[in-house]
Amino acid sequence: MARYFFLIGLLIISGCKRSVKVPKTAVDEVREIVLDSVRDSAVEKQITQKEFRSFDRLADTTFVRLADFSDDFVYDMRYATENNFLKAKVYDCAECYTRAKTAKALIKANKEFISKGFKIMFYDCYRPNSVQYKMWEIVPNPQYVANPVKGSIHNKGGAVDITLVDLEGNELDMGTDFDFFGKRAYHDNLDLPQNILDNRKLLKETMEKHGFWSIRTEWWHYNLSNGSNDKVADFKWECE
Repeated sequence: MARYFFLIGLLIISGCKRSVKVPKTAVDEVREIVLDSVRDSAVEKQITQKEFRSFDRLADTTFVRLADFSDDFVYDMRYATENNFLKAKVYDCAECYTRAKTAKALIKANKEFISKGFKIMFYDCYRPNSVQYKMWEIVPNPQYVANPVKGSIHNKGGAVDITLVDLEGNELDMGTDFDFFGKRAYHDNLDLPQNILDNRKLLKETMEKHGFWSIRTEWWHYNLSNGSNDKVADFKWECE
């Protein structure tokens, strides 16, 4: 009997010990706050961290959406608005597609611009050939608009219309707006303020370093050096 009461006593004592709550110290509370903060940061990083596609196993001629490979670019896709020389919205939505080889070269060029405090901003990238016909109807001048029968390098995914912005998003002064048809937009027009000439030089020399070449009449237009041999395309991208 004595042994029975002894066992009962042990169980009661053990139960009491388990039910006793030790008060938290200030150190414990701080530790919990820090741990919660670390957990929240890890979850937030996991949610907000964007995964980009890889060029592995992609043929150079594959059309790709540039935003799927980098978020270091800025966009002002004019033909998805009415703010262009057509005065009409001819893209259903603003997207920048190019061939994979063009995208690779653009990303490399943009890394160099970023190291100097700037970023590429796009006005236009791949352009469906049907849009080229609309442009030709308005401006049938091969000095400014490529004949759609032959096709533009834009239609082949090897050309882009670009400018530069600083890291706060402010555009550099290039002397004219995009699609300005006149001598003030010419590369060989040196009768311009020095800061404009310097900005154009920065854009031109860096793009040429990464395999692009310019055309004389448009400071914004750049063709990939091996992009002119691809086929003219007329697909339209899906809008998300």
